[in-house]
Amino acid sequence: MTFAAPNSAQTYARVGIETAVAAADPHRLILLLFDGALLAIAKADNAMHNGRIAEKGEAISRTIDIVTNGLRASLRFSAGDELANRLAALYDYMVARLVHANLHNDLAALNEVGRLLAEIKTAWEEIADDPAVASRNKVAA
Repeated sequence: MTFAAPNSAQTYARVGIETAVAAADPHRLILLLFDGALLAIAKADNAMHNGRIAEKGEAISRTIDIVTNGLRASLRFSAGDELANRLAALYDYMVARLVHANLHNDLAALNEVGRLLAEIKTAWEEIADDPAVASRNKVAA
């Protein structure tokens, strides 16, 4: 009997991600989006270094999807909410830099987006340590 290890590993990872998403509060979901985007950037970086054009494009497209349809789409805009507007502009900038990185094999642009995402993720992690945020998340769950 033989096992298809890559498919088994991918299935295991997918189930783990689905379980994490199902059990996550809204704050944790945002952190999972950051993790996914940073993982996709790492894959794009590796593919770029090794000349794997299709893989690079797929990974950058995945990052763009997470930034646009995950992070940016999760923003709640309200009158006078400067933070949401600034984050939206920053996410738009990141998408433009990712497109540039893809078209020009620009590793610096790719790494710039990775650094920006990592900084925002760190801020989200620090917010999670705030007792007021933690208590709101328990009530929402």
